This record gives sequence, structure tokens and C-alpha cells, in this order.
Amino acid sequence: MTQAIDQTATDFMEDQDVEDYALNKRVVAGILYALEAADRATLLELMDPLHPADIADLMEQINPFDRRRLVQLYGAEFDGEILSELDEGLREEVMNILRPDVLAEAVRELESDDIVDLVEDLDEPAQEAILDQLEDADRVAVEQALSYPENTAGRLMQRETVCAPEHWSVGEAIDFLRNAEELPEQFYHMILVDPRMKPVGNITLGKLMSSRRTLPLQSIVEEVFQVIPVTQDEEDVAYAFNQYHLISAPVVDADERLVGVITIDDAMAVLDEEHEEDILRLAGVSDEASLSDTILDAAKGRATWLFVNLLTAILASGVINLFADTVDQMVALAVLMPIVASMGGNAGTQTMTVTVRALATKDLTAQNAWRVIRRELSVGALNGALFGFIMALVAGLWFGVPMLAVVIGVAMLLTQIAAALGGILIPMALDRANIDPALASGPFVTTVTDVVGFFLFLGLAARVLL
Repeated sequence: MTQAIDQTATDFMEDQDVEDYALNKRVVAGILYALEAADRATLLELMDPLHPADIADLMEQINPFDRRRLVQLYGAEFDGEILSELDEGLREEVMNILRPDVLAEAVRELESDDIVDLVEDLDEPAQEAILDQLEDADRVAVEQALSYPENTAGRLMQRETVCAPEHWSVGEAIDFLRNAEELPEQFYHMILVDPRMKPVGNITLGKLMSSRRTLPLQSIVEEVFQVIPVTQDEEDVAYAFNQYHLISAPVVDADERLVGVITIDDAMAVLDEEHEEDILRLAGVSDEASLSDTILDAAKGRATWLFVNLLTAILASGVINLFADTVDQMVALAVLMPIVASMGGNAGTQTMTVTVRALATKDLTAQNAWRVIRRELSVGALNGALFGFIMALVAGLWFGVPMLAVVIGVAMLLTQIAAALGGILIPMALDRANIDPALASGPFVTTVTDVVGFFLFLGLAARVLL
């Protein structure tokens, strides 16, 4: 058995495809085999090359029984970074499996921002259990970060900073770094501060190390310098990093004094979370959904918007019912109705998706709103004319009723225009009302396209054909 596992480890090292970044099937099989055999030595050998993010992916993919065996057998080798990479739904489960001494050591290895991310969603007893493992200074830093509102820079920042007085020279700064007993595990800038601890500039480490010792630090500061207020929303923080190509930025309190720093990895994590939330919300799924959810949690997370969609479907059916006599007299209308609704729904969804994304990236503003609205209406009209003409030809050849072809062609054109208008105006109105457009746009846009599409098609048919 040991030889087989050893061969799996060797195959993993030889066959791992670094381009697709997926977990290698051989190593996963080897790890599960080692768990079955309770072979800790082989497990460690297989796990050693893996990045904490890969180990977190592995733990999310295996079943709860194997996950418990893995955590227990891995033991003291468990790295705190794994907890940071784990899905929030599994994090508390894994923390409950870890031995208290292993959990304490894992947490102590983390930077303050990672600890805050770890404990902020836990209940109070679980938070206290983690905080009790920290040194006094670290605990104070984490508790202060937790005192800031959720989803703000204060929660996102790390307290560990590297700063220097603005009057220092390059040589003094280098000597300080070399003699410092403790520095953050990762940092990209030295922050210059005035006597009041107010940040006045950033200096990249590369620029610092390549400059003459006699140069004043103020002469090599970066041109782009952004200061983040501690209460700024984390979405705006991530936008600033993306917009201004920041690597790190100092965080200041209400008195503009330095209290922490945000690095690019944290900002990009926020962007990634926001993108994921938008995708899930546009589909009517809870933004906390994950593959590790139980069946009941997954069903509950999707039921709310399914219920809303049911109500909108009933409304659309009510419109059809208004024209029940019309449909009874011409069965062809029932055949063609889904085409009108489907094309309108797809067009509305396309416009809505573009609009929600533009609002999130701040590309759609009050200054260019009317221009964008006219553009989307023009796109809707152009596609409506194209597909209305195609559908008119199909309906004319299919049913041999020329006026039916005219009706569906006109209905298709007007529905596409209405879909484009709803797809852009509804998200903009929700955004203006401080409601997340990604969360609520879908059902409203679907309702508009279905109701307008059915009303136009059946209303025109009732007027023209009967």
C-alpha cells in the first residue's frame, strides 16, 4: 500500500499541469488513500507541495467524513492560511475539528486582517475562543478592527504597517528595516508620515533599495498616492485600487492619522467577492451560496426569488387570460407567444447585465446616462427589426396568414425596444434608490418583457386579425 501511495506522490510531481491550476486527480486519490490507511507520513508528503488555497479547495471538494479525517490526521501541520482560503460555510466546521492548540498556533501565524476576516462572521463565544489565543497587542488590534462597521476599510486593513518620518534619508530607512525586530510578512511600501502620524507619501521597496543612501525619502515618493478613510466602503476601496493601479494604500482615522494599510490582495479579494455576488444575485441565488451548502440551505437560498418569479409568471398569465378568446380563435397565437416572450426576455437580460456591470464599475453615471439609454434603445430597435423580419417570414411561410406575419414582426420589434428600455432603466432606478440592482433587477425585467411582449402580440392580434 505504501509503495502505491509513494508512486502516486511521484506521479503528482511529474504530471501536475501548472496551467490549469486544478487539483491533480492522482494526488487527490493519493490523499484519500492515505486517509483510509491512516498513513500520516504519506499524507504530509502529498500535502507538502500544495498551496494553502489548493488544500482549501481539496477540503471543500471531499465529503464531511473525509474532511474530518484529513484535519485530524494533518494535525499540527495545519496552516492558518488554509482557514483564510476556506469557504465561509466550512470555516467554522473545520475550526471545531481542530485541536485547540493547533487552532491557536494556526491563528497566531496570521496577519491581523486575516484574523478579522476569520472571526467577524463567528458568533460571540467562537470569537472569544479565537481572540483568547492571541497576544494582547494582537487582540487589541483585532478588537479595534471589529469595532468598525462591516464591509469598510477598517475591517479590510491590516494593522501592521511600515512607516518612517518624512525627514529621513534612504540610508536611515534601510538601516531601520534591517534592524527592525518584527516586520509584516508581506509589504510593498514604506509609508512616510509627518509628526502627527499623517501619511504624506508612499515609497516602493524597489525604489528604496536602488537609491543612494544620502537621498531624502521625500525625493523618491510615488506620484500616485491615495489615502483610504477607515470608514470607506470596501467596494469603493477595491474600485480605487483597480482604477489607480494601487499596490497598497494607507488607512487613516477621522483625524487623518495612520491606523493601518490595505494591500492589493485584500482589495482584489473584495472585487472577486463582488463579482461572485453579482453573478449569483442576477440568477436569483443567495450571495452566500456555495457548493458546500446543505440541500436545505441551498433550497432556502433559491426559494425567495423563485417565489417572486412565480408571482411575475402569474401576472404574465393574467395578461394572456385577458386575450383568452383571441387565442381560442387562432391556435397559431399560442404557438408563437413563447417566441416573443423568449426573445424579449433574452434581450432584457442582456441589457440588464451590461447595465448592472457598468453601474458596479462606475462606468454608467448621471453624465452619460441618456447617451447610454439612447444607445440601448437603438440596439433594441435594430435587433427587433432584424429578428421581427425573420420571424415574420417564418410565420408567413408556416401558417400562410400574411397579417399574422405582420403582427408578430411588429410585436417583436416593440418588445425588443421595451426589453432594452426595461433592462437599463430598472437597474438605474434601483441603484438610485440604494437597492442593489444585481439583487432585484432580474424579476422586474422579466416581468416587463413578458407582460409587454404578451400584451403587444395578443393585443395587436385581437385588433388586426379578428
